[in-house]
Amino acid sequence: MRIIGGQFSGRRLVAFTAEHIRPTTDRVKESLFNKFAAYWGDAQVLDLFSGTGNLTIEAISWGAKSVTSVEMHPKSLEIMRKNLDQFKLTSEVSVVKSDVLKYLKTFSGDPFDIILIDPPFTEKMAHLVMETLGSSKVWKTETIIAIEYSKFERMENEYGSLKSFDSKHFGDKLMSFFKEESTS
Repeated sequence: MRIIGGQFSGRRLVAFTAEHIRPTTDRVKESLFNKFAAYWGDAQVLDLFSGTGNLTIEAISWGAKSVTSVEMHPKSLEIMRKNLDQFKLTSEVSVVKSDVLKYLKTFSGDPFDIILIDPPFTEKMAHLVMETLGSSKVWKTETIIAIEYSKFERMENEYGSLKSFDSKHFGDKLMSFFKEESTS
């Protein structure tokens, strides 16, 4: 795995073996990060199901001010910490060891500008995550949300006032983009 753009472009993340991790491919990352190119500068980013920290580091590389990474698997946390150490990202990234659904339900604080979600495909929980996110305090009117999921998973076009405004297909993977529906 490598960083595809920004200040760390071309640098590799630490090698690992972990069957529970399915990293976001370069093709998907390129589509995601190019789509939001105008939004990364100084953004406060939430990375849910952070895994190895791949998307977290990519967001910082593209100019995000800070990233909060939520992950609970011990092996993933170990790999992420190695990656963050390798890139010397200690002040820009906050790692939260928590169940994502619990984090979304109990969050209090300033909402994020961009939310990246990559739930484990084996759990088929993308719909549940979006349902929970819809009533969470992690987002605000201007927040942009991207979720990666399997074509075999349920995904609605709206969750509360969050509406899908685009989607991309990558073989058996999809990525949908959400924001609050404009009232104007």
